[in-house]
Parts: sequence; structure tokens; C-alpha cells
Amino acid sequence: MASMLLARRLVCSFQANHHLLVPGSRHISQAAAKVDVEFDYDGPLMKTEVPGPRSRELMKQLNIIQNAEAVHFFCNYEESRGNYLVDVDGNRMLDLYSQISSVPIGYSHPALAKLVQQTQNVSMFINRPALGILPPENFVEKLRESLLSSKERGQRGFSKEELETCMINQAPGCPDYSILSFMGAFHGRTMGCLATTHSKAIHKIDIPSFDWPIAPFPRLKYPLEEFVKENQQEEARCLEEVEDLIVKYRKKKKTVAGIIVEPIQSEGGDNHASDDFFRKLRDIARKHGCAFLVDEVQTGGGCTGKFWAHEHWGLDDPADVMTFSKKMMTGGFFHKEEFRPNAPYRIFNTWLGDPSKNLLLAEVISVIKREDLLTNAAHAGKALLTGLLDLQARYPQFISRVRGRGTFCSFDTPDESTRNKLILIARNKGVVLGGCGDKSIRFRPTLVFRDHHAHLFLNIFSDILADFK
Repeated sequence: MASMLLARRLVCSFQANHHLLVPGSRHISQAAAKVDVEFDYDGPLMKTEVPGPRSRELMKQLNIIQNAEAVHFFCNYEESRGNYLVDVDGNRMLDLYSQISSVPIGYSHPALAKLVQQTQNVSMFINRPALGILPPENFVEKLRESLLSSKERGQRGFSKEELETCMINQAPGCPDYSILSFMGAFHGRTMGCLATTHSKAIHKIDIPSFDWPIAPFPRLKYPLEEFVKENQQEEARCLEEVEDLIVKYRKKKKTVAGIIVEPIQSEGGDNHASDDFFRKLRDIARKHGCAFLVDEVQTGGGCTGKFWAHEHWGLDDPADVMTFSKKMMTGGFFHKEEFRPNAPYRIFNTWLGDPSKNLLLAEVISVIKREDLLTNAAHAGKALLTGLLDLQARYPQFISRVRGRGTFCSFDTPDESTRNKLILIARNKGVVLGGCGDKSIRFRPTLVFRDHHAHLFLNIFSDILADFK
């Protein structure tokens, strides 16, 4: 049995939300009582447009060195605190994007500042080992504190023929297996991962790839309670296509060795499926002998109200492999014992398991427990989602398909142009948002995002929509 993933779950109870909507008013939310967070600001403070003159000058300088077209603005991280990101022009913005979901407990959290200043931790940060061969003495202890526990896999030895043929990219050393993924997925940009990524053409153009199966991901209709039958049929259609592809590729001698899926497709447009869909997908993987890989890089770390989004599925055996990164401060994966490599250097890179990042992660997890931030994510997420639904009712011409779990919320705009304009206007009003998919706006606040931050955003965005042309 696979006692995998996190042996000790960070699960907290859900609390009822108590915020009130204000009927008939332009501002849709009352200000909630503030939680006293010593490192947070009171609200946005804008001095220039964004990017401002200093940012534009730095972008110009950077563009001489490298392509800087992806840079939005330059930041002053020394002045950034909690949920607020300050740029080099002195603009203070409420950040609901948090570096694409990568800042777990806010900017400049006192607990992390204290951690890096402690004398006993200095060595961990300045003497960065090549961990594959030279880990520090306390590495095992710190792994237990940060990543808790994981299981891996073993397999038979390699034949002489396999060792020889793999060097010239031929079978049996390089078997013609395949990995099934979903349209709209994002799993990374290295060559194997890119073969399972299908969210933006710019990620894949000009790069050779593999003939691997791509299944449709459910496209649910909202509100969910009004389209129960249609959504059930849509999920059944997608699951049927998964099985058909597995059979088809087996006949092509490209056996599907694994299925990879995100609990919520993030880059592809914040696409959700029901818990039942994932339970049935897990059953299909087990039925056909496919490894089941769950990508929690963006959904993991507490933003959905549970530490891992797959916990919502209610399965005892939810995955064979689960990947993580972003809010986890380091990148890696949990896996079952039978997936443990049977030889060194099978999975290897210079900086794998950086001990300083594990140290930070251990403190992040401690803060999550101490401040009950999973309950907070569920509570603040409900305030945010309820407010977005009210905005949808008021401005259906601009907002549709409001959806979310915890603070992992999003909605659709009419088109890409409208989406991009709204994001730009919001930024100049002191709110950082992100886009995904063709026309969606997504929310990825930190775990210290509270009810009053949600109401602050909702009031600012309500004004934006009221004046939007």
C-alpha cells in the first residue's frame, strides 16, 4: 500500500464566512475587521503609472543584455510586505498574483527574516553543496521537518543490450512508451515535460516533441448547479476518450506508461473538474496499469483550503507520483516505494534538494500551522468568490464563469483584449492580477490574504468595472 505523499496532513476545519454584501451600493463589500498582521500595509498607494519611469529605464537597460519583454516592472523587495508588492517607483500594490502563486506567506515575513539571520543557519545559505554527492550532516533531519515523508520505487537491473541501445536512442534501452496528458495542461518546458504541456503555442513552437496521447479536459458550464447533467456528460466524454487513447496507443506499440494531470489546470485557463472526475480517472489509470501523476506545482501548499488540492478528492490512494514547487520553496516530488530508482544518478542535478530552501520550507509549514492558514485560505477564498459572483451578477458583460476553490479563484472576460485591459487598469489602481488561458483572470494571493484584503480588492475592482469602457 502506498503510504505516500504527506504522512502528516496539514488539514484544518472550515469556518463559516460572516461578511455581508451591501445591496444597491457601488461597493459590493463591507470592510471586514482587520486581522492584525504586523508586516502588512493598510492598502495600495500609487505614485505613478506602472511601469513607472524608473522601471522603464531599468527595462531599457536590461533589454540591452537580454530580451526583457516579459518584465512587467522592477520591484523594491525591501519595502514589500505581506500582501503588498512595492515597485522601484514607490507604487504599493495589493498583490493577488504573488509571483504566479509562488509566495506562500507574504513578502518579508518576520519568521523567515528571523530564520535567515540566525547564526546557526548562516552556513546553510552560504555554503551551498552539490547535494547529489555532498549533503550536509543535518540534511535528513531537515527533510523530515520540511517535506515530512515520501516513498520511492525500485526496479530490476539493466541488461547489456539496454545499456548499449539507450546510448544511441533506440529500443529496448529507450522504450517507445508514452505519457497521456490533457489539452490545456502545463507541466513544464524541458523536453519530456513540454511534450505534456498544451497551454500556449509559444511554449512549444520550433521544439521537437513526441507522439504522445492528448485527451480533452472537461469544459464545465457555470453555475455548476444549473448544468449538473451537461457537466456529467462532458466529464464522461473526456474519461471515455482517455480510455480510447490508452487502447489506441497500446495498439500502436506506444504503451501509455503514465497519466499526468493538474487538480486545476492553471496556465491553461483555471479549468476545473469535479472530484468524481479525478476519482474515475484514478480508476482508469489503475485498470490499465498506468502510473498516475498529479501535478501540484501551482495548486499545492494550501491555496485551495487543503494543503494539497488532491485531498479534496477523498481518496486513500490518490497518486503514484505527485510533483510540487512554488509555495513549497523548493521543487520535487513524492512517490510510491515501487517508483524508487534502483541506481544513483537516475534522478540528479547539481542543486537538488537545496538545504537552505528546505530550511525555509520548514518555517513556512510552521507558520501555516501556527496561524491556521489553511482555514484562512478557505475563509478568505469564500469572501473573494462570493464577491466575484456578485460582480458577475452586476457586470455580466465583463465577467462570466466565476469559479474557485479556496483562494484559487478565477473568472472569464469576453476576450483577450478586455482581459489584458482590465489587468492593466487594475495594476494602475494598485492591484496585481494575472491572466491565464485565452481570456481568464486568475487570483493567486498569499496564504496570509485575509477577508479584508478580499473586500479591499472587490471595492477597487467594482469601481473599475463601473467605469470600464
